[in-house]
Amino acid sequence: MAEVEETSKLMFAGLSDVSISGDIPVEGEINVPVGTPSQDKEYSTLDEPVKDTILRDLKAVGKKFVHVMYPKKSSALLRDWDLWGPLLLCVTLALMLQGGSVDSKDDGGPQFAEVFVIIWFGSFIITLNSKLLGGTISFFQSLCVLGYCIMPLTVAMVVCRLVLLGGSRRFSFIVRLIVVTASFSWSTFASTAFLADCQPPNRKALVVYPVFLFYFVIGWMILTFSPSA
Repeated sequence: MAEVEETSKLMFAGLSDVSISGDIPVEGEINVPVGTPSQDKEYSTLDEPVKDTILRDLKAVGKKFVHVMYPKKSSALLRDWDLWGPLLLCVTLALMLQGGSVDSKDDGGPQFAEVFVIIWFGSFIITLNSKLLGGTISFFQSLCVLGYCIMPLTVAMVVCRLVLLGGSRRFSFIVRLIVVTASFSWSTFASTAFLADCQPPNRKALVVYPVFLFYFVIGWMILTFSPSA
């Protein structure tokens, strides 16, 4: 036991002489770096004016309209998807179809809800069909593309309403038929141009066919539109 005590004294010798000087600080803070203030300002829009936010969103919507007018296989419309444009086009088209009926006794009231449901429910079914067939596009990206590609048909609706204001019934029908056919073809081509690369090569026809029917129904509603008396 005496040998053990001597050994321990030798090992810990000098520890009693160690003392903490009063000049050495023993308190402090642990801070986790979260980035420089310049980086936070670059990526944060919390302090951005509302005017700048609205203008930025409007520019983004306008760029997507340009991509629809000049369709090509590009991911620009899919990368930054939004539903503001489709909502605007849907409401505009439904409002212009409002009050149109072959029977003058019908005020055409339910048509707004009909158009609204047809567009969004049809887009939902097409998107679901695309996902079940193995498409790589996300749900909201598909809704974005299908909604923005309604723009040619919306423009056709504006032209048809202007044509119905004057001219003979036969002449106006021919003009409306040409305009609606061209806009229907453009909408179908634009949507398939964006969605083509997101589908399996051997199942593209199964995806394009519902898109064809979707825009055909909208085009038929525009072509058969007749203002109520």
